[in-house]
Amino acid sequence: MKKILIANRGEIALRIMRTAQKMGIKTVAVYSEVDRNAPHVRFADEAVCLGPAPSSESYLVMDKIIDACKKTEADAIHPGYGFLSENAVFAKLVEDNGITFIGPKPKAIEVMGNKLAAKEAVKVYDIPMVPGIDEAITDIALAEKIATEIGFPILIKAAAGGGGKGMRVVNSLTELPEQMERAISEAVAAFGDGAVFIEKYVGSPRHIEIQVLADTHGNIVHLFERECSVQRRHQKVVEEAPSVVLTPELREAMGNAAVKVAEACDYVGAGTVEFLLDADKSFYFLEMNTRLQVEHPVTELISGVDLVEQQIKIAQEKKLEFKQADLAIKGHALELRVYAEDPLNDFLPSIGTLSTYKTPKGEGVRLDDGFEEGMTIPIYYDPMLSKLVTYGATRNEAIQLMIKAIDDYKIEGVATTLAFGKFVCQHDAFTSGNFDTHFVKNFFAPEHIEDQQNDERKIAAMVGLRCYLEHQEKLNVPQNGTSDWHKKRK
Repeated sequence: MKKILIANRGEIALRIMRTAQKMGIKTVAVYSEVDRNAPHVRFADEAVCLGPAPSSESYLVMDKIIDACKKTEADAIHPGYGFLSENAVFAKLVEDNGITFIGPKPKAIEVMGNKLAAKEAVKVYDIPMVPGIDEAITDIALAEKIATEIGFPILIKAAAGGGGKGMRVVNSLTELPEQMERAISEAVAAFGDGAVFIEKYVGSPRHIEIQVLADTHGNIVHLFERECSVQRRHQKVVEEAPSVVLTPELREAMGNAAVKVAEACDYVGAGTVEFLLDADKSFYFLEMNTRLQVEHPVTELISGVDLVEQQIKIAQEKKLEFKQADLAIKGHALELRVYAEDPLNDFLPSIGTLSTYKTPKGEGVRLDDGFEEGMTIPIYYDPMLSKLVTYGATRNEAIQLMIKAIDDYKIEGVATTLAFGKFVCQHDAFTSGNFDTHFVKNFFAPEHIEDQQNDERKIAAMVGLRCYLEHQEKLNVPQNGTSDWHKKRK
């Protein structure tokens, strides 16, 4: 493998390119017209324009990506995450054109891409699952019957989706018709498929996911867990590894379950198996993400394994160079997704130009980003600016490093989630480890950040005043009547 095309943009494209470069592999960037001067385009050895800014006319057009691969004579395609990364049709198209797809086989993507099919596949492996139905429905009368049998509250979920789209919590029978219609409508809009399913709503869960690696020779390992419970609108914002609540025994049980899920679909490559963990420490299979995760850096830091490097080696049909017994957790890592979103306005996207963009540096600080000062945030794509990651010997050290890194990260021109990240890191529920997926709902309100910022402004003003008074005393020249300096100048 001498050349890889990265079918993505921004920070993840850069992150993949850096590992490829380290391995002596040349890279090809693809870009839309609005991304023409983006850092990932300049970093690559070659670059191909896919078309206009909308992803439906550029990054999601399969034939254009295949043509770019052939034009540049690239041997393989790495899809990153998002866009076409979990599209079984694209994976098959890549294979059919004699190009290596750096990811799982199309069949695994197809099975795990549908939540009901995924549950069916892992059934025989005796993996715990949330009580619910095993079929997709659109009929409201049938939904009412099933919900009554399961018992409220229930969760309606899009069979073909993720990211919180097509998802509704229902607390009573009277709410069900309206919430069912909304879930179906969202599912159609987001995934082109209105099928939904119903399962028991786990009231105060933690979101725990296990990273797995599987080669083409039947070897599968897990690289421990990530805690992803701090979310807004069912989407992760703060992640860490390892989880503060898992015992060694529970970690082993969840890791073994994740390996079984990978076996169930003949998985190849890097994948993530997601679980819900309830207050009683019972865990339930949620889904499998058949790609590299946004939060993969925290796993890399605690395990010492470059996941992108492993993806590439697996695609080259090389055996894993380590066994489960060789892997161990060392230290603690924390990640904040820095979005161009306004936490003071319900985390709505914030569009603008990065008039100031100064990044944090130092030991234990990692920043995966794809922006520079002066760049405009495009309205066409996900609003994530970067992934700010800190690593320390202990969880507290990683948290303190994160707070400092947030303070050192200077962004002006758009609102960001930096202040929210600091709020999380300083909140007792988070530092104590006593939190779940309802952290934002239970503890966060915009006025908390406003109060925090006001306090910081007061402190800054007091420091400024003190510095001014001290300098004033030092620089004050006494009005000495014997001084004749002005006469000497004449």
